[in-house]
Amino acid sequence: MATLEFLLPGNPLTATGGYEYDRRIAEGLRGLGWTVRVRSLDSSFPFPTAHALIDAQQQLAALAAGSLVLIDGLALGAMAEVAQAHAGRLQLIGLVHHPLAAETGLSQELAAQLVESERRALQAVRMVIVTSDSTRRALAGYGVAEQRIAVVEPGVEGPHGTHIESYRRLRDENDPLRMLCVATITPRKGHDRLVDALAELREYPWVLNCVGNVERSPETTSALRARIAAAGLEQRIVLTGELDAAALDRQLRSADLFVLATRFEGYGMAVTQALAYGLPVVSTRTGAIADLVSAEAGILVDPNDGTALREALAHILTDSALRVRLAAGAQRVATNLPSWSAASQQLSEVLTHASRNSSNTAFQS
Repeated sequence: MATLEFLLPGNPLTATGGYEYDRRIAEGLRGLGWTVRVRSLDSSFPFPTAHALIDAQQQLAALAAGSLVLIDGLALGAMAEVAQAHAGRLQLIGLVHHPLAAETGLSQELAAQLVESERRALQAVRMVIVTSDSTRRALAGYGVAEQRIAVVEPGVEGPHGTHIESYRRLRDENDPLRMLCVATITPRKGHDRLVDALAELREYPWVLNCVGNVERSPETTSALRARIAAAGLEQRIVLTGELDAAALDRQLRSADLFVLATRFEGYGMAVTQALAYGLPVVSTRTGAIADLVSAEAGILVDPNDGTALREALAHILTDSALRVRLAAGAQRVATNLPSWSAASQQLSEVLTHASRNSSNTAFQS
């Protein structure tokens, strides 16, 4: 097999779906015989400092001519000039989880700048790998020809050992329903809307555990804590922070329901993981989630409809038969989700094809 230079910003061990995808794919490619060299770019991406761009330029310049280079879109979309400078010398491949401009909270001016930067960056690569059909469709406005886009969905890993049968065990209906949300606390993930919905459902027995980084957006976390306190829900909503794999496994095994009020997702790896554990899902109809969660496995609402979110939660809180039915549906849906080994094999084939077909380069300014 060949050698792949894999560039991504910041710490490769960062606990997000995008970084987990990067780690799993790198591991899978190595298992297939690839030599994968993970190289860290500056953590300031996707809003790079001048130093970050100089460092990216130097790292690419140091690679031998003809090197096959995969660049995570979190950095690629914000380094158009650097990518263009090396488009003819290196075999550049882009990996886009979702367009940078889709992030929540950006000013109109900044979003427009990101769209233009990412459009030019994507023209500098010979192929673009995306993690969902929804992201492929989102790139239609970025001038990327259809034949230069390959969809490689993430794999999913379910529980090891005994199969999850959480809704087939006897449980006291007066016990609080254990809700789990796995998402970095940022504006896009919609924790604020989830708290608002639950504040109107306090008469029902439930608890919510929010697992995810609380330091990525300190102002969002601070505002969320204040929101929880103002609603008097400090004893029912816990911000756990990041957990290692074993601790997250325990959370998934003990949960009764997975909730994610996200405003936008490119894919939704936390959702597929919940399905693999047999958890019903209440989430939003955005990105790939609409394709991943069918009516037999969960309830989806419009990401801008707080009333619908509250009603969906009320429905599932008060209907135990519905929870049982959705849990069974989640397990059925999970059987059709790809494995990480299958995802790695598919990406290996895409990379091999891209490296053998120089005609795909088609750089446009």
